[in-house]
Amino acid sequence: MRAAVITDIHANLQATEAVLAAIDEAGIDQTWCLGDLVGYGADPDRCVALAREHCDVCLLGNHDLAVLGRINISSFSPAATEAVEWTRSHTSADTFAYLEQLEPTAEREGYGLFHASPRDPVWEYVLSSDQAAECLEVQADRISLIGHSHIALFFQELAENPGKPHFRIEARGAQAPAGLQVEMTEGRWLLNPGSVGQPRDSDARAAWLELDTDTATATFHRVPYDIEGAARAITAASLPHHLANRLYVGR
Repeated sequence: MRAAVITDIHANLQATEAVLAAIDEAGIDQTWCLGDLVGYGADPDRCVALAREHCDVCLLGNHDLAVLGRINISSFSPAATEAVEWTRSHTSADTFAYLEQLEPTAEREGYGLFHASPRDPVWEYVLSSDQAAECLEVQADRISLIGHSHIALFFQELAENPGKPHFRIEARGAQAPAGLQVEMTEGRWLLNPGSVGQPRDSDARAAWLELDTDTATATFHRVPYDIEGAARAITAASLPHHLANRLYVGR
């Protein structure tokens, strides 16, 4: 089976439509979303409706939880806090009802799905090999898929000298450029597809991951989209201009 893994849509309608079109063109069997459908962007209702229509499983992210009022947002940046408050007042009852039924973790086809990480599904940003190793130690499935950091990444378990006393798992990883394919036939892995709606890895294009569950291979994809339209929607909604400007540079 071939699955598309997407995450961190953040109410960016233009990016969401472009990624879903690419997924459809690729003839993918299922689409798995790792959460954060809302926050930052100006089209929460339409993005949630698209996720509801196209995704076979969808997780709940920290921004979704914030909009629902289920987590403390004191640690959010001022722009993120303003976006949460704006989204709460510009979101339909149907959108709230859909978000309310979601969870931050799931499992599909032997793959663990987490919004943030296997050891903290809501908050942890997995950005280093040391963090990844600690997650690999606790994850139940051989391969886990995570979002939250907005950076396309992969981490692989290194099991050198497992007979040594007090052996601890080590991991290696790297940022994943567009077109990279990784074979995961052995060992434990942790993959982040990158963000659909607000990439932060210096590539402004929308990101998604193609996963072949039969061969245990994953391919990282990037899709151009109408950044100008997404930015214009943010400014028209009187959201912070910073949230529009960062789309152009993928930061």
